Amino acid sequence: MPKNQIITPKQVRKTEKLKIDPIPLNQYKPDIAAEKKRYGSDTLLRVYYDMATVRLFETMLNDIKMTGSWEGIEYNHAGPAHLSIGQESASVGQALHLDETDFIFGSHRSHGEILAKCYSAIAKLDDQQLRSVMENYLDGDVLRVVEQSRSADSGGSVRDQAEDFVLYGTLAEIFARVTGFNRGLGGSMHAFFAPFGSMPNNAIVGGSADIAVGSALYKRINRKPGIVIANIGDASAGCGPVWEGMMIAAMEQYRTLWPEEIGGAPPVLFNFFNNFYGMGGQTVGETMGFRVLARMGAGVNAENMHAERVDGYNPLAVADAIARKKDILRKGRGPVLLDTITYRMSGHSPSDASTYRTREEIEEWKKNDAIASYRTYLLENNVTDESSLNDLDKQIRAKLIRATRLAVDLEKSPRMPGEQIERYMFSNDRAETLDDREPEVLHPAEENPRVKQIAGRERFGLDASGQPVSKMKTYQLRDGLFEALMHRFYRDPTMVAYGEENRDWGGAFAVYRGLTEALPYHRLFNASISEGAIVGSGVGYALSGGRAVVELMYNDFMGRAGDEIFNQMSKWQAMSAGVLKMPLIVRVSVGSKYGAQHSQDWSSITAHIPGLKVYFPATPYDAKGMLNRALAGTDPVVFFESQRIYDIGELFHQGGVPEEYYEIAEGEPDVKRPGTDLTIVTVGATLYRALDAADVLQEKYGLSAEVIDTRFLNPLDPEPIVESVKKTGRVVLASDAVERGSFLYSLAGVLTQLGFDYLDAPPVVVGSRNWITPAYELEDDFFPQKEWIIDTIHEKILPLPGHTVSTVQTNGELGRRYREGI
Repeated sequence: MPKNQIITPKQVRKTEKLKIDPIPLNQYKPDIAAEKKRYGSDTLLRVYYDMATVRLFETMLNDIKMTGSWEGIEYNHAGPAHLSIGQESASVGQALHLDETDFIFGSHRSHGEILAKCYSAIAKLDDQQLRSVMENYLDGDVLRVVEQSRSADSGGSVRDQAEDFVLYGTLAEIFARVTGFNRGLGGSMHAFFAPFGSMPNNAIVGGSADIAVGSALYKRINRKPGIVIANIGDASAGCGPVWEGMMIAAMEQYRTLWPEEIGGAPPVLFNFFNNFYGMGGQTVGETMGFRVLARMGAGVNAENMHAERVDGYNPLAVADAIARKKDILRKGRGPVLLDTITYRMSGHSPSDASTYRTREEIEEWKKNDAIASYRTYLLENNVTDESSLNDLDKQIRAKLIRATRLAVDLEKSPRMPGEQIERYMFSNDRAETLDDREPEVLHPAEENPRVKQIAGRERFGLDASGQPVSKMKTYQLRDGLFEALMHRFYRDPTMVAYGEENRDWGGAFAVYRGLTEALPYHRLFNASISEGAIVGSGVGYALSGGRAVVELMYNDFMGRAGDEIFNQMSKWQAMSAGVLKMPLIVRVSVGSKYGAQHSQDWSSITAHIPGLKVYFPATPYDAKGMLNRALAGTDPVVFFESQRIYDIGELFHQGGVPEEYYEIAEGEPDVKRPGTDLTIVTVGATLYRALDAADVLQEKYGLSAEVIDTRFLNPLDPEPIVESVKKTGRVVLASDAVERGSFLYSLAGVLTQLGFDYLDAPPVVVGSRNWITPAYELEDDFFPQKEWIIDTIHEKILPLPGHTVSTVQTNGELGRRYREGI
């Protein structure tokens, strides 16, 4: 919402016609003389070699899947194998002009892209660089297997060894071996090799699109070399993350608002490997309406995304397009869209009988086979001879036989013991900064207007007489979040924050107020309202080497980013076997007053997902210390904040919230009020209603309640709560999440197992009703109130003398609700 960009009715109501520039289709003209001059005969021959390698690799996998053997090597591969037979020229042509600083992200059908990209990098790196990569990757585990298998006649060059390294590391990964590129934790659909620029491949259709945007943002913001390509299929054109990713990639602010020295738009190319099918759905004439996919670019920006259709059956046509588009991206004029036509002669997977297409169609494409056509082209133009090509074919086969024998050998290539997977779920590392350069800021922190304003506030919420300090004078929870963010922004130059209304407005609920004055546009900016791509690009930014804080404004909007949170940010550390880190924080606020689609607490859902850390502070002291902890780590954190308490002061930490830096120990719950007769455990803002209930229990019934705020959902140390239960013998757990499926039931189960001998009654959960969240005027009937907690204690844990219930909390009522699904 920059005030310098004025939207006038005269401008937008003007009568005119929109003109769209023509989009080129298959414009490349083969010219062997020009191609020899441009590439040289050796490189033209290498294109054949790389394509033939990919074809044989995929043919080998197909034979093993279908028959259980290849070249006398027997193996039962039960896992997936989505093959790219027929698409080799598209991936090899793409890689020809790319080096190791250029990143490609792919799909479930990306074996060929891995091999092509890695072989291209091998051709460009020197021997010392290649040795360094192989010796240091996964502590040299992959290389040791390759070295032990190489005989004197298998070739002695470092490049030759590097090819064996790539073939074996990729195949061992597909076969779930601990010596695979990702320790066998990625497998066929997720394998990658980052040192050569082959980045994560994604089993979710279109899943790489917005991640690639984030990777390109990382390169642009941090002035890193190279471009980023999202290799996705034509069927992904129907996926939300693809369109959302293109919208964020095309935001005009890169040219209109960001500092000119940043270099313009993020260097991202959306490459659609267009094989005309999405599983069995035909994208032309059936499941899509574009007919020519390149048309999509016209719907994104005035440059049509520099879109064109490229003949993917000619590797040199693809290479030419990549070279031209790479230049555009380097100049900051992206994003770019390529419609790279190709065809998969194999099915969607080996079990696919291709009943949705005719034999005649497949045969027509086989007649145009890219490898056979390119071989003929080389021979007809005297680039090589038949004998030399046959020798290359034999060399490829020998290499692949060696790699396959190694990969199926359980002694040389063992699998990871299952219990070791847990070590890769989180990195649990600390990183004060992810780069050693000076952070880009607009003024010293002490000159920031909000920093000055906070300096005059009372950092403890009660005065000397125990009365609440005026909210206008109180250091609030939102101030604690701001201080943590400012601290890290001024230390980590890679850190960025973006999302919905992050700049100018001051962020949702004024948390970011003051950051606009402190940070240049490229470190704090508004994104499209594209929740999936906001998180997805954050994933790409983080796994590429930066720290990102992305905001969704409302908890309820997580549904729009479900895949990115549950399948992407949560999994890539483990699927990479720790090769990648994920310093990404997703800030979400839990609402009230705004009804059914803006007032839900989904913390239980995120706690259910392996690979996510889940924080939920309820006090200013905890908010600052916990966000400091999250921002110092390298793991993905979903950071919940309750809108009910952004303005609350610190009521527990004597001395108030410290001005200096501090952290809260991860996973440690906190006793907010000690007690002896009963334990009340809370998550989030329910803490304050639990304290109200504790007051009533003490004053009216003489019961001393110990109130514990979990602060964290994952990780969470249960021992302090168990110790409280050992003391009190009774526990009630409360949060604003709906009761059914609440995380508190998991915690109650753990407490029962660990503290069973000390319990005088079963743990009881109090949650919100299993309804839609109603209007503000009805919220007291939906969210837990102090009366609910007291009545629950009376009905299910400990009868309270003379107590008259005001709500129904009986077991009979609980049974009725479950029977009726409410």
